[in-house]
Amino acid sequence: MPSLTTLYSRALLGINTPLVTIETHLANGFPCFTMVGLPEAAVRESRDRVRSALSNTQCDFPVKRITVNLAPADLPKSGGRFDLAVAIGILSASGQLPVHELLQYEFLGELALSGELRPVTGILPVAIACKQTNRALIIPQKNAEEAALISGLTIYAANHLTDVFAHLTKKKPLAPIELSFPAEKYTSTLDMKDIIGQKQARRALEISAAGGHSLLMQGPPGTGKTMLASRLPSILPEMTEEESLEAAAIASISLRGFKSKQWATRPFRSPHHSASSVALAGGGNPPRPGEISLAHQGVLFLDELPEFSRAVLETLREPLESGAITISRAAIQTDFPANFQLIAAMNPCPCGYLGDTEQPCQCSTDQIQRYHHKISGPLLERIDLHIQVPRIPTRLLTTQTKETRNESSHLIRQRTKAARARQLARASIYNAKLNQKQLQQFCILDKLSQKLIETAIERLHLSARAYHKTLKVARTIADLDQQDAIHASHLSEALSYRARKTGSR
Repeated sequence: MPSLTTLYSRALLGINTPLVTIETHLANGFPCFTMVGLPEAAVRESRDRVRSALSNTQCDFPVKRITVNLAPADLPKSGGRFDLAVAIGILSASGQLPVHELLQYEFLGELALSGELRPVTGILPVAIACKQTNRALIIPQKNAEEAALISGLTIYAANHLTDVFAHLTKKKPLAPIELSFPAEKYTSTLDMKDIIGQKQARRALEISAAGGHSLLMQGPPGTGKTMLASRLPSILPEMTEEESLEAAAIASISLRGFKSKQWATRPFRSPHHSASSVALAGGGNPPRPGEISLAHQGVLFLDELPEFSRAVLETLREPLESGAITISRAAIQTDFPANFQLIAAMNPCPCGYLGDTEQPCQCSTDQIQRYHHKISGPLLERIDLHIQVPRIPTRLLTTQTKETRNESSHLIRQRTKAARARQLARASIYNAKLNQKQLQQFCILDKLSQKLIETAIERLHLSARAYHKTLKVARTIADLDQQDAIHASHLSEALSYRARKTGSR
């Protein structure tokens, strides 16, 4: 009878799922159950769950000295995800299960005292990692729908420990889960045709969608800033399978978990301005993704931008450039993807009516300056497009004319898809992510455009970063016009989105 067995499971470290080798050893001596390998409290409590589960499923719990090692020893282990693997290890070490086939599986699942299998978080990144090892995955039934999104992976789902026992002893093999996607794809009812007027804002939103650019909208309350932002996902191209898997994997490790209706739907995150730095950037123990990672491959909308804490807003600076964020703690460092489009909205002043044609502003110059100083210059400079969203004329609000019947999201999406296809064919990335070398290669200016940008740099005091962002926006405008070269008209429009107002009277 074997006294030492080995099998595999996986830990959860951010979006990564490192392999954990579970070694179970039975020895003579005073009966005890010891777990080593840096287990946290929930993992140590697995001893009681496993003992009860085995007793309640008519399996023999060995009255011996049991030692379970979770390797590597320096990797923190948390949660109840190792319960199933520990139980199978004890059963195999005590001779109740065959040993020779265990290494072809990976086991994950939390055990109830009755032996029922409960779902665990982060099953999608586990399935992605398991596929690369050519091993099969045994998981709780409630995790099956999520894991079944991965093609080329053999998955067995069980409701109870006895189901797994019967499968491993070949008394009643489990049927592999087939690849499946949600039967009905989520479709949003939000449409750009609902927007009345706001021609410039609609144009800026289309440019933002076409090139992956960030956007800041400024205007009085009730002019449609939030309405515009909420409709950006409706004009973004459909997600690829790779993008869908990335977004789903992040949702899988979040507190709310992944929902099947979210599949292939671009995330739209809109945190309240009272959100903390941890809520926005991520953190905790173990580290969890924040709003900027949950918005990966989608949109992060920050309404009332100056009302956010300045320290919170500063956490956006690096992810906007790199598309990722690193959460560093004393004992652990975790990387999360954060490739999102930032859409922000703000009022021109604390009362909201500076420059409004209908209602006078009640703020002093000092109040206006303090309001705008809540947002740092480096952050503003990282935002590609700056636009004003003025009050909608009463005539447009009350009269249904041709002016109010704008294009639908479907028509705009066709243009953004075509523009992004040009970008991918040219540089394999979207214009917002072009690096210095690619800018020099794909954003060549003629003499007229060169003179125009030089004049603009002097008059608008553009920094090197603002200059490069202007070129990227101009490149996107040219792509929307299906032009291979950037013309002066494209550059002139791009510059109009950098000439923002300071908020002074």
